[in-house]
Amino acid sequence: MKAKRYFLAALAALFAAPAALAADLGGEGVVTHAGATVTVGPTQAIFFPAQLSFALWQPSPLWAEVPKPLGEGLPDGWKGLKVAFGEDRGRPQAFIQAPKGTDFYGTGEVVGTLRRNGWQITLWNTDNYGYGTYDSRRLYQSHPWVLGVRPDGSAFGVIADSTYRGTIDLGEDTIRFVFEGDVFPVLILEATSPQDALRQLAGLTGKMPMPPLWALGYQQSRWGYKDAKECLGVAKTMREKQIPCDVMWMDIDYMDGHRIFTFSPQGHPDPKGYMGELHKLGFKGVWMIDPAFKNEPEGKHPYFDEATERGFWVKRSDGKTDYVGRVWPGDCKFPDFLRADVRAWWAEINRRFVSENAIDGLWNDMNEPAVFGGFSHTMPIDNLHGGDAPGDFPRGPHARYHNIYGLNMIRATREGLLRAYPNRRPFVLTRANFLGGHRYGYTWTGDNLSTDSHMRLAVPMSLNLSLSGQAFNGPDLGGFGNRSNPKLMRQWAGFGAFFPFCRNHSAHSPQEPWLFGEETVAAFRVAIERRYALMPYLYTCFRNAAVEGETVMAPVFFADPADPALRREEQAFMVGADLIVVPAFAKNPALPKGDWKVAKLLDAPAEQGPDQAKLLLRPGAAIPVCKPAQHTGALDLANLTLVANLGPDGKATALLYEDAGEGYAFEKGDYRLTRFTVTLRDGKPAVSAETLSGNRPTAVKTVTVRLADAK
Repeated sequence: MKAKRYFLAALAALFAAPAALAADLGGEGVVTHAGATVTVGPTQAIFFPAQLSFALWQPSPLWAEVPKPLGEGLPDGWKGLKVAFGEDRGRPQAFIQAPKGTDFYGTGEVVGTLRRNGWQITLWNTDNYGYGTYDSRRLYQSHPWVLGVRPDGSAFGVIADSTYRGTIDLGEDTIRFVFEGDVFPVLILEATSPQDALRQLAGLTGKMPMPPLWALGYQQSRWGYKDAKECLGVAKTMREKQIPCDVMWMDIDYMDGHRIFTFSPQGHPDPKGYMGELHKLGFKGVWMIDPAFKNEPEGKHPYFDEATERGFWVKRSDGKTDYVGRVWPGDCKFPDFLRADVRAWWAEINRRFVSENAIDGLWNDMNEPAVFGGFSHTMPIDNLHGGDAPGDFPRGPHARYHNIYGLNMIRATREGLLRAYPNRRPFVLTRANFLGGHRYGYTWTGDNLSTDSHMRLAVPMSLNLSLSGQAFNGPDLGGFGNRSNPKLMRQWAGFGAFFPFCRNHSAHSPQEPWLFGEETVAAFRVAIERRYALMPYLYTCFRNAAVEGETVMAPVFFADPADPALRREEQAFMVGADLIVVPAFAKNPALPKGDWKVAKLLDAPAEQGPDQAKLLLRPGAAIPVCKPAQHTGALDLANLTLVANLGPDGKATALLYEDAGEGYAFEKGDYRLTRFTVTLRDGKPAVSAETLSGNRPTAVKTVTVRLADAK
């Protein structure tokens, strides 16, 4: 009883002034944790508040599989963090004390610095055009996750399992989660390095599915393409200007009155025919589907009628009345994706949509869900979701399910694509998501602006998404809102070509490269050709993300986690483990020690143009590159070049992953992972190859070596 009283007093003081008492957390005689602790892995434990237990816990969908209890208490030899639970004005909270000198990262998609110490982030998916409201501290996705890196380079991760609206409040060495809902547990994982922490995160929340090769290509989009003729004209001009491109995107303009699953009879009378023309040119087509159906009389839209008849709409607080909110088509109703039967229905109508029109991928937008004029730009928090059938989420308020509405939409969308094309890898892009939702869809950073500041902040923004498990992400290259300009387009392309997701998208203001003059076309072409030349290496990085749970894009401190000078670097970034990208705008970037050399991907002086990023190659590393092509289906992967930076031992190694670029045969061994070793023999480069795994015959016929430039 004495210990309990001491704990309550200490806890009250702790949350009244956490900074002052941070040093005392875990000190002798201080009870830091009132509930059960359950070991779920050799370096992982879940901490429960006193009101909750493993048996009573209702896990959120962030988990790929619910962690299995291995025993009460902490793992053997645990030297990790401690947790205290309490309340803040009636809201449950958890407080974690980190070692002094810890740097915090992750926290998902928020504008700001790479290092998150001192930041408070709101976890509430919000349509936020231009990041202009709520101090940019809440955007389209929520990730209740913090990555901590200690001064010695070791790391830890913290997951708070709540889907309610909440905040992450990061001090200099403290973490506080507060949610406006039920009490919640906290999982802490201990890691030897930041990359190890992300591998463990992927083990818990799922690994990114391997995308089709074409999804790694450059992609062209605009909100404002008026019809199929204009879209085909853009695609043909891409080929005429010799700018590599794999995908044309269709925004809401293709719809009849912005009504989903319809086509404008004037602009897109023959969508399947349009897709056939795109395919002839070597393009894929991705089309937008929002969640909201126009509320209209019976007989106007068969899917709307079907959903009404089956009672699939989100309900008002009375549990009987369908909720109606305004979006692009006007008054709309919203499918309740928290129900299994609604998700199955959504998957089926998406299957029909893509298979009947030969569509390659889908884009889910406005799925926070965004509601015009609604409180906080969404639906009322007392709306009701879920049900009682198997697979349903328990019946509950929108306040509980808002942050996972988009996740469950893309979950069903992905299922629809799998039904339509069971032998293809689904491509779904989403604006709204939640921690773990990378299992179902890839993402971009929403409605940024065509400004120099938004160009620069794209790097730390995408990096922290990567450090939150969203490996396949990137910004709208060139900026979505406002009007771009030639210099901005050239510079953004110069480094944006190396983001995992590479798409030029704008709002009505056209920004196809040729609209900014021949100098911009030339620079843009070089930037995208560099991406395509790098495709063998980039595809291998995606394999490492899908199989190992690693990042594709990472901060430069991943090259040396123990070097404190690298912890705040947010201009330069890494692609994979071997390549650093230094944008043209970067001023005195902090770079890792060692003999990193310039990697040239093209046989063209223009690669070193003033707007192009500099690529630096790790000592002892080689990267496989190929000759650029107009789309990924035309790449010559038989004749590779290894760009090598020989290490102190006179060697450089490279990994190359090969598969069909599509489908699932790789899961049955139809792939090849090869390690190449470059050495000097009689002063000339020599190459040896070793198959590490897989039984697919290699496509590689010739390998040449290009040594990295010391300049």
